[in-house]
Amino acid sequence: SAASDVYKRQVETMNNYIKNKLSKGVLFLTGIAVFSACTDNFLKPDPLSFYEPETTFATESGLEAVLAMADRHLRTWAFHYSSGDCNISIPLGTEYLFSELSLYGKTDGTGGVYGNFANQLQPTSGLNNGDDNRIMYFWNEGFTGIKHANTILSFIDKVTALSEETKNAYKGRAYFHRAYRYLNLVMQFGDIPLVTKTLEVPKRNYRSTKKEEILDMITQDMEKAVEWVPVQNDTRYIGMVNKEACRQLLIKCYLATGQFEKAEKQADILIDQSGLSLMTESFGNANDGGEPNTWKITRNVIWDLHRPENKMIAANKEVIMGMPNCTDESFVNFLSMRIFGPFWSDGNLKTPDSKTAGERYARNNGKYEATTDFTRAFGRGIATVRATHFAQHGLWVVNGVEDKEDLRHNSKVGNWVNMEDLTYNNKDSKYYGQNFMLYSPEDVWGVDKDGKPVITTHKGALLCNDTIRDWFDFPHYKIYLEDVRNEANMGANDFQGAAGSGANANWYLYRLAETYLLRAEAKYYQGKDATSDVNEVRKRAKCSQLYAVGTVTIGDIMNERARELYLEEWRNVELTRVSLCLALSGKPDEWGNTYSKDNWDKQQGTDNVGGSYWYQRIIHYSLYNKGDIVSNGKTLNYYMDKRNLFWPVPNSAITANNKGQLAQNYGYDGYDASVPMWETWEEAVADEDKSE
Repeated sequence: SAASDVYKRQVETMNNYIKNKLSKGVLFLTGIAVFSACTDNFLKPDPLSFYEPETTFATESGLEAVLAMADRHLRTWAFHYSSGDCNISIPLGTEYLFSELSLYGKTDGTGGVYGNFANQLQPTSGLNNGDDNRIMYFWNEGFTGIKHANTILSFIDKVTALSEETKNAYKGRAYFHRAYRYLNLVMQFGDIPLVTKTLEVPKRNYRSTKKEEILDMITQDMEKAVEWVPVQNDTRYIGMVNKEACRQLLIKCYLATGQFEKAEKQADILIDQSGLSLMTESFGNANDGGEPNTWKITRNVIWDLHRPENKMIAANKEVIMGMPNCTDESFVNFLSMRIFGPFWSDGNLKTPDSKTAGERYARNNGKYEATTDFTRAFGRGIATVRATHFAQHGLWVVNGVEDKEDLRHNSKVGNWVNMEDLTYNNKDSKYYGQNFMLYSPEDVWGVDKDGKPVITTHKGALLCNDTIRDWFDFPHYKIYLEDVRNEANMGANDFQGAAGSGANANWYLYRLAETYLLRAEAKYYQGKDATSDVNEVRKRAKCSQLYAVGTVTIGDIMNERARELYLEEWRNVELTRVSLCLALSGKPDEWGNTYSKDNWDKQQGTDNVGGSYWYQRIIHYSLYNKGDIVSNGKTLNYYMDKRNLFWPVPNSAITANNKGQLAQNYGYDGYDASVPMWETWEEAVADEDKSE
């Protein structure tokens, strides 16, 4: 379509912009020694660069390049991973493992944490950036993004040719990048160092700053950003920070600092005065799925809303800020079907007559049939991250009914896939063409070694030896991304997601549906009725069940977030943020628990009593702390401690800061309540120039 062509040109312009700016030699970004191996060399210019920072960043083009790099790093940090085991895991998956929605599912993994976070996550171990978690990646990339933002803020006033309005726009965007990183980092790591400027000499005497103070500072920054940054229609390229995105982040900052009425008012502006609206009808030029003869998609607004080719076109009035990822120059693979889909083709999943249930036939294979090409329809999942039973079923129960009319949970239109929707495609089985079954429907007879009749599979026998990895339902509309690389190869039988030249993995950072749910939160904390905002999101999804006036709890709001924002929100971060909000507001959770500002974040243990709201959600709705589980002959240890609300501050950062002492989080090795921290963010900023 014409709109798609315009969009593609805009994205290409953005990527060329980044590429051209970086080719000018802007390779040096003054940095934070303590967070990047703490070597003096890190503070020196890259040997490939002929530019000194005082010269390079005194020009607008130099700062433009840093801003473009910050935009790009936002995409790679927030959702994708561009190196290492990116075909097995991505950082976003870690956020879901520390939640009630997902578990580590790769049962053949060895040598890592693999779900046993309570016992194996410590400052010196468990942060291994393996396929079981990417905790160190969050730490490193978070501070890298802060470094980019601080570079702009440190040098922008030296670009004398710019007007104050232009300078303020740069500052506002830098504030957004820094605030986005810090909001997430404090919800992941708690009390951490506050760094607000670039350094000219190494600094190894940092103290941690109280998270409440960091939140206070970034909230003040975001108030300025909302004032200074242009609206989306006036940005130079798609994916650039805009006023609407700044307002969304400010709403979250207001919530995290207990300023609930201000949060509600900002949400009012975004919903009612910004020209944005929920998409309610089918739109755009959407891909209809990998193999329509196998799995038919009936076009609907939810499917269209989550097609990457529709996420940032002009017709989409819901997107607040998107992250372009669809051109060769800066494309990052996103193997969503592989990482988040079930291992339906595993040999551990059998037909009743003991044949492999799902075969992955390439199109040039003589046994291939388009009506059972689940490889192209759903991808070859390996279930590194698998959905919990709650995420598949209990989450969707409203008014006592599992709402399968909800377009986000609807298999009739093709958005949602139940394992029973697949059909056996192994022609060696007499059950060929029948739907997948978890249990045998009958006794199945065979012969023993002497040729005598014998029952080989008893009625009711479990047909899946690895129910953790192989058997779970999933939101097809969220994880399906066209694998153009394998689509071009008739011999391919390993479709994984967006990869290769021409692939498209555009993603949302913020959209308006979340704003409604943030406003619902703000109302709830103030004692107001939040029903209308939650129902507005449900109405768009064509739900059969709506909430009655005055009945919505914080649990209902968080359930709706999970339904609407799967693989968009940082689930662990949002659960932690809401835990803080409940402590600040004094409002009860869905079980009637209330939380104290004094200890919501300082408890440990794996029992069912106490902890934070984050912890209560996890133990109520997932397999954590339910005892050891055996799947595929392996004992799986899913355990989560109350202290895991925050991840440990990496020991490498603590030891590198050898002229001072960073605080370790409660309950971990090295925790010491007497370690001094900055009580105000102003004190931390004043100390930044004092190096040792």
